[in-house]
Amino acid sequence: MTPRFDLIGMVVDDMAATLAFYRRLGLSIPADADDQPHVEAELPGGTRIAWDTVATVRSFDPDWTPPQGGGHRLGLAFLCDGPGEVDALYAELTRDGYAGHKAPWDAPWGQRYAVLRDPDGNTVDLFAPLGAVAS
Repeated sequence: MTPRFDLIGMVVDDMAATLAFYRRLGLSIPADADDQPHVEAELPGGTRIAWDTVATVRSFDPDWTPPQGGGHRLGLAFLCDGPGEVDALYAELTRDGYAGHKAPWDAPWGQRYAVLRDPDGNTVDLFAPLGAVAS
């Protein structure tokens, strides 16, 4: 059997805050999942994303510690319908208290780009091709 990529796993400090952030980005996550120690959601195409609390991870890896320093170990990117949606979504999420990391800009590789941080400090990119029109 050949292994196939199936799941993106993330460790979270506050499950409810993290799931609220990803719901705002369009992921379908049941409301009753907020107090669970492990949550999964299926992404388009069948790949899954999962979140585990620190306590869950430490239940099988007692020595686990979060990454140290200002860097990150995981980055996710969400394709938007157009440059205007990048700007609007970034503004909406930062207005609502989520951490902005890099305000929207026209990247030299031909995309409107912005970077947020989720409640656990992971970078989350918003992007759209320049010249794209919202559908």
